[in-house]
Amino acid sequence: MSATASAEITSAVLSVPAAAPAEAAAHYAARLAFEADVSDVHADLASGAPGVVVVDTRSRVAWDQGHIPGALHIPTAQIADLAPQLIDPVQTVVTYCWGPGCNGATRAALAFARLGYQVKEMLGGFEYWAREGFAYDCATGAEQRPVDDLTAPRSGISCAC
Repeated sequence: MSATASAEITSAVLSVPAAAPAEAAAHYAARLAFEADVSDVHADLASGAPGVVVVDTRSRVAWDQGHIPGALHIPTAQIADLAPQLIDPVQTVVTYCWGPGCNGATRAALAFARLGYQVKEMLGGFEYWAREGFAYDCATGAEQRPVDDLTAPRSGISCAC
């Protein structure tokens, strides 16, 4: 390719320049302060790590369809009334809803933050919990789906990211 032809190619990625490294570090550190992923939540629940309370913010019908074992069920509209009775304020709350196309967990996280709780949102929600092959409870008992290899390694091992 000639020098003239390569000069005409522009990068869509770089049409907005990347942030300076220090700004990028601050941005990504902030994101991690607000978010947790499904695998990390699963690891904490499986190990019994202290300090985290997982809250399903969906309706009763959704809860009955499937929810994370050990999660509390507090629909978003009931957080202000129920959270002070059910959750120690020294705990960090991890909210989840259906999945990445739903901002219910974000709304719930906001409600918890307004009550003074430290809070993180679980990225991927219940959808990715199930798609990563983690067991879940439902109205009829425990269930588990096969790992969706578009979301996690089929072997069930961590992606080590």
